[in-house]
Amino acid sequence: MASKIEATLALLKPDLFANPLAISRIEHAVAAHSFRIVSRKRVVWTIDDAQKFYAEHEGKPFFARLVSYMTSGPIYALALTKPCAIAEWRQLIGSTRPVQMRINRPDTLRARFGLTDTRNSFHGSDSVQSATRELELVFGPSAYAKFTAYQ
Repeated sequence: MASKIEATLALLKPDLFANPLAISRIEHAVAAHSFRIVSRKRVVWTIDDAQKFYAEHEGKPFFARLVSYMTSGPIYALALTKPCAIAEWRQLIGSTRPVQMRINRPDTLRARFGLTDTRNSFHGSDSVQSATRELELVFGPSAYAKFTAYQ
């Protein structure tokens, strides 16, 4: 029996959006790991957009820095699908600490492209519930259901 298709939101943050060669390499890695890009778009967030997206982090010491970073330039949003897409995308990007990734898991995207803990270059949904919410914020109502319906 085949595994159920999941959808996940992959964000390539502002530092990556400014580097077309990096975007090309990342899209190659996405394809090499059998993800399907079902939708993509360039996004420019307002402060309100970023605060809404990262509401779970409000009150944490890094929140203002994260919001500032995410509103510093365009973001490249990808809706990715495949079986176990959420866990596999998070595995591919690695933890939020690029320096640790360079030592412990140099094959991850954050090891290759991440700058700092805040400017770590990528976002990946952490659960189906988060993916549903995040995909709808970026791609509109019922995005998760649409992206997984006909796989």
